[in-house]
Amino acid sequence: METNKVEQQQDKLKEKPKILTLPNGPYYLINEMEPKVVENLRNSNGESLSTIRGIALCRCGASKNKPFCDGTHGIIRFLNNDTEVTETGHIVKDKRKTYAGKKIIIHDNRKICSHAAECVNNLPSVFKFDARPWIDPEAATLEESINTIRKCPSGALSYSIDGVEYKDQNERKPMVTVSKEGPYIITGGVELIGDNLQFGDGASKEHYTLCRCGASRNKPFCDGMHRVINFKDDKN
Repeated sequence: METNKVEQQQDKLKEKPKILTLPNGPYYLINEMEPKVVENLRNSNGESLSTIRGIALCRCGASKNKPFCDGTHGIIRFLNNDTEVTETGHIVKDKRKTYAGKKIIIHDNRKICSHAAECVNNLPSVFKFDARPWIDPEAATLEESINTIRKCPSGALSYSIDGVEYKDQNERKPMVTVSKEGPYIITGGVELIGDNLQFGDGASKEHYTLCRCGASRNKPFCDGMHRVINFKDDKN
């Protein structure tokens, strides 16, 4: 009997948090899936009520209590639909491309890129913003390329060596980081749940970025529009 209790406790510890995308509303961060009694609340029969507890995080970009939701999405009639069109009018295609070198193959999906610029800023010899093709896998050492790809917050970049693809970093603990005037950076395999979620071709589910400015054309994922609209969060 005691062994079963220990196993149940271990299972709870292993269970990772979840983020629920609410339709036209906030993200709901759930750290525990087991319903708990809500204090000071009962039904007409005098019975205590239980529910799963979570934290509502702003998704529309207009909350006055960022990163927490304050209900402003209802006032501004926020919609979470994805138009998939860039500011230049071009359709963003969900397609992963590969760039093969002698020791490493670099994979890239532009649709899920959050444009954090970790790649071009840290290794401009390989990731050349204005060049075509824009990735040159032969322009740096294997270690330099791997270290830079692992800094990609959105999961747009991954790599393969000897036929084995590496896109997850499973040693990280689950975490939601509110970036400076940018997206929520999700690491450690926090499960994203909701209707009609499409992670994109080859995308990692261990790490990804969620829009919090409300302007992404690839909702719920960030596509860098926070830079275009000059999104501000002075309190973070």
